[in-house]
This record gives sequence, C-alpha cells and structure tokens, in this order.
Amino acid sequence: MKQIMIGKRVFSNPQRFAVCAPDGLPIKEYYKEVFEEIFVFYHPFIKPESIDYELFKPDTYPNRNEIRENCVVVTWKQFLKLSGIESFRKLDVGLRTNINGLREEYQDENIAQMIKNTCRDKKIGEPTEGLFPYFIMDNLLKGIKALGHNWIWCGNEFATERKLTFIDDIITDNNLLDQCKNLFTNDHHLLITTHWDSHFSLLCSGKSTVEQLVNYCNLEGFYCTDQTEIYWSLSQNN
Repeated sequence: MKQIMIGKRVFSNPQRFAVCAPDGLPIKEYYKEVFEEIFVFYHPFIKPESIDYELFKPDTYPNRNEIRENCVVVTWKQFLKLSGIESFRKLDVGLRTNINGLREEYQDENIAQMIKNTCRDKKIGEPTEGLFPYFIMDNLLKGIKALGHNWIWCGNEFATERKLTFIDDIITDNNLLDQCKNLFTNDHHLLITTHWDSHFSLLCSGKSTVEQLVNYCNLEGFYCTDQTEIYWSLSQNN
C-alpha cells in the first residue's frame, strides 16, 4: 500500500474500509479480507429539461437541487446509442481524455471529440469526475437506510478527516455530499467511494448487500473481477 506524504510528514497507510482503492493493482486485491464484492457504477450524463444547457460550466454549474428538479439522467448505454461510440471502455477513455486524465499514449482524441459533439448537439452535460453523482446518490443513500443505517461516516479523500453524519441530512443538503469522497457505515461493512480522476464510483460490501443495492437503485456498471483496476478501460482483462 502507498503511504500519504504531505510536505515532510508521512501518514500511516489509510484504513481500507474508508478509502478508494489506488491505481496500479486490482481493486479486489486491495480490499481483500475487507469487502467481498465491489460494483463499479457509472456517473450518468445529465440532460437539462427546464434550465439552460449553457449553465453547465464551472462558474455557473447548477446545484444539486436544481439538477434534481430540472434535469434527467442519460445513462452510458443511452449515450453510446446517441454518440455511436461502440463500448463502455471507449467511452471511459474518451471521458478521461477530455479531462486530461490519461497519459498521451492512452488518450483517444477521436472518441473525446465524439463525446463533445454529442453533448453539444443533444444538449447533454458530461458526468462529473471525482464527485458522487447527484441522481444516483439519493436512492443509494435511501437503500442504505433501508438496510438499517441512519448514520454514515463522511470522509475526505485520504481518510485523514471524517464526520459521522445523519443520512437524511446528506440527502436534503445542497452541498454536504460534495464534501465527501468516501461514505462508510459505522460497522465498516459498507463503503461508497469515488476516485478523484474517474467518472464512476465503487460500491463495496458483502455480496448480498451489494447485489441488493445494485438492484434497488438500478445501478449501471459492472462487478469487479479479480483483474479489474481503477483504469479498467485500458485493459482487455476486464
């Protein structure tokens, strides 16, 4: 495991039940003996219906409630049909290319331009990277409540700070979710985490719990294999 260094201070390895798996090794290997099952769920595209598409820029980006009340989800599957992109793998590479999240040899400028063109022509907002997706998280948090959890820990990227938070507050608050990079239950049996440079998040828990939440929320994505890494779209093994 990698240690975290800030200046001359080196932190101990983070607790695996509270952080995102690092790149460079299989996700299930990192969480071995911590979580039995990991599901990668895609952050959806967003289509505004009753607000202006031009608002979807860094300086004017709509808040969580504005998106929930005025926009609809466009799934990755739907976007493939709209764009003509042939696979989720290529779509992920194109999204990463658009945020300069890949080394040059792995970038695909053609796919990246297809994404830009489709979003412009269809007036669709691209998924956010490194932030939990608003639409999905409401149902996912409600699903966690249905499992008997009313409180959840909200942690920063490296688990150096965390706060026990009432789940209903996260659902209703406009800004609270954006402050969290890791959400984990008090018994350490469930984690939702997002990678800072990726357009997807991870749902980690026991097999039955993950399957129950995937079905409850109709999550779009895939179950990790023993070979799946954070940069899964660059490998043919996934």
